[in-house]
Amino acid sequence: MHLEGKAAIVTGAGRGIGRDVALLLAREGARVIVNDPGVGRGGEPTEERPADDVVNEIRAAGGTAIANYDSVADYQKAGRMVAQCVDTFGKIDILVNVAGMLREKMIWNMSEDDFDSVINVHLKGHWAMSHHAIKYMRREGYGRIVNFSSDAFKGSVGQCNYSAAKAGIIGLTRSIAKETARFGITCNAMCPAADTRMMMNEAVIANQKRKLDAGLMTQEQYDRFFAGRGPEHIAPMVAYLCTDGADIINGHVFHVEKGRINSYFYGEDFKTLTNDGSVFTVDQLIELIPSTVANGLTPVVPPVKMQDAIRSTDAKKTESA
Repeated sequence: MHLEGKAAIVTGAGRGIGRDVALLLAREGARVIVNDPGVGRGGEPTEERPADDVVNEIRAAGGTAIANYDSVADYQKAGRMVAQCVDTFGKIDILVNVAGMLREKMIWNMSEDDFDSVINVHLKGHWAMSHHAIKYMRREGYGRIVNFSSDAFKGSVGQCNYSAAKAGIIGLTRSIAKETARFGITCNAMCPAADTRMMMNEAVIANQKRKLDAGLMTQEQYDRFFAGRGPEHIAPMVAYLCTDGADIINGHVFHVEKGRINSYFYGEDFKTLTNDGSVFTVDQLIELIPSTVANGLTPVVPPVKMQDAIRSTDAKKTESA
């Protein structure tokens, strides 16, 4: 067992990816705090306690686990969760931040609460849990943090709240890596693709079809999305990043799905335009940008001429009149 004697917290561990991560860490010898408040996909309260089911499964297999039902978005409760791990197991070696929620709407339909709620659970939740855990990890000179971002950090239709949070998590991950490496702590981010309650419902399926029809994803990407990708394919990479031997991997971002693991180069220079230090003129940029800095860039959306966009908007106005 590769994690024998380690103490871990896995948030959002009652279902989906978090559940598989908690089960695998326990099989590898870690003692696990299984966190899940039992809320719905959009954060709505329920009477469910899926964390109990995972704890029972771990114990039945001979492992050690305790349930926690708090929200990671609550700073004080996040601190108590970390303290629970330290009080119960004597330390915290591993933190896996999986907890999340979705509220998909186009930006013009999205409410302030839709935005704030998603940011709070994802971005603030990752920060709060890491903030409290690192205080203990620093003293021990050891720690493994695995954050859960998403390929939505590249931009996702109907998910500007989620995309903003997931992009923020990558920045948070890289900052933690730089701040804590000297204390023996690593922090990496996962961008998973798996069939879970979060990622496979009618709204998500319809959104993928819209992306395909609009040219925002290729047929290959669309087909892969529906290829039956279970969360069990995500957990092994998480467990690996939590091992002692993964200390050389820090501040990196990985896409993981069934049969596929990608590393990402995030924020590295691609093309550069320089001059002698004088102020560029707009005329110069009109001439030079397309053939230099923008040359070879992958378009976020298919190019649309402004006149085409205006005609499309006018047509929609006519249809709704």
